[in-house]
Amino acid sequence: MRTVEGSADHVVVVGAGLAGLSAALQLAGRGRAVTVVERGVHPGGRVGRMDVDGYRLDTGPTVLTMPEIIEDAFAAVGESMAERLELMPVRPAYHASFADGSGLDVHSDSAAMAAEVERFAGPVQAEGYLRLRDWLTRLYRVEFDGFIAANFDSPLSLLTPQLARLAAIGGFRRWDRMVRRYISDERLRRVFTFQALYAGVPPQRALAVYAVIAYMDTIAGVYFPRGGMRALPDALAAAASDAGVEFRYGSAVSRLERRGERVTAVHTDTDEAISADAVVLTTELPDTYRLLGRTPRRWLRLRPAPSAVVAHVGCKSARNDSAGSGHHTIVFGKSWDQTFRDIIDDGRVMTDPSVLVTRPTASDASLAPAGRDLLYILAPAPNTAVGTVDWATTGDAYVGDMLTRVVERLPHLGAEAELLHAVDPAGWERQGMAAGTPFALAHTFAQTGPFRPANIVRGIDNVVLAGSSTVPGVGVPTALLSGRLAADRITGVPVRPRSSQVVQT
Repeated sequence: MRTVEGSADHVVVVGAGLAGLSAALQLAGRGRAVTVVERGVHPGGRVGRMDVDGYRLDTGPTVLTMPEIIEDAFAAVGESMAERLELMPVRPAYHASFADGSGLDVHSDSAAMAAEVERFAGPVQAEGYLRLRDWLTRLYRVEFDGFIAANFDSPLSLLTPQLARLAAIGGFRRWDRMVRRYISDERLRRVFTFQALYAGVPPQRALAVYAVIAYMDTIAGVYFPRGGMRALPDALAAAASDAGVEFRYGSAVSRLERRGERVTAVHTDTDEAISADAVVLTTELPDTYRLLGRTPRRWLRLRPAPSAVVAHVGCKSARNDSAGSGHHTIVFGKSWDQTFRDIIDDGRVMTDPSVLVTRPTASDASLAPAGRDLLYILAPAPNTAVGTVDWATTGDAYVGDMLTRVVERLPHLGAEAELLHAVDPAGWERQGMAAGTPFALAHTFAQTGPFRPANIVRGIDNVVLAGSSTVPGVGVPTALLSGRLAADRITGVPVRPRSSQVVQT
């Protein structure tokens, strides 16, 4: 594995998102002096926050999985996650609501989920679910070390025994086709393939290796931090600070000072020059290449993932014993396959929307005023690179239509509703996100593993990249892993316990 050459005693990390915080913790734990430069006034990056009239909004990701990877970040500086962060299991992980009026609770416990599938679709599908669960678990075990949590110097890095095992169990076949081997109920298949939206590829075209996201969601379990998602970066930053990491908030990086093939200092918009032996950049890819003064050549043009419209809504508190009034509810439309064609191929809004409704107050009532609930409603949408939507003129109407559809399907969540905040692809773009998507690059074959933009840049000896646009990809666990992989590029791979590979069955 290629690593940074020369001295790397002082590392400057640009960005205090999850990737930057993870890199900072790993580097500090390995004896490096670390300075984190963040343009915002608090940590989090894409794990954004907003306070509106007594509501505490999470403006970024809301689904949290794989706590052992979070634990690994704290352990890097000798701390325990339990001392910094309270993670509450979300049970059920999801409620799936279908257009025909049927519904299904998604449990991480195998016996509970098998019983729910049998109630929903019969014993044959329940038996198929158990076999699918076994396959997803084997997929995760095979690909974690050699594919997800690995640095690649070239495509030849894939030529390992793990690759052969991954191919043998179907990892390079199509996601939807592999799920069809085990379950035939079309509604049930959605529960184990909707995660393809995170990868930015229809399940019929996505590699089965990304079905590992379904493992994370439906088997490893879903969690929620007390205090909201912001509690995660706050806890990571606090641990890093106590370990000696220096944070510079409210400072945007304006340029990198270079001497030959090395960056020697990071300059900020406050006229500060921070000397650096090595640099970790977690900026958006266009900003990264602008700072570096180069764009790596690729045979194929980079393809951004689909975007989303997100609405934050306050409403009268719902009863917890109502179907679909738990923490996460997936409201599926009738035309599931058309959803992907609409937003990925045709660049238009969904003609028959499927949306994620997250109710964080189901787990932590303190996130809203007394007697009120907080809802986070996400509808996948085309990014601005392929989209034909004029959000300036249609955005408000589309958000209103989203809310109407959710209330029609989940009427117990619609009482006394008030829109607190909304953002569409144009809004994400104004925040600096390439192609107006918070999901970075799609996980096509040409943007997977060693074919994804690398976390090292040829011709610059001491700069490493981290974040959603480089390896291993998009999501909370992968962002944390990205920071660890960046640290490995600077220090080499330390001997670490296998705690990050704990597998729940």
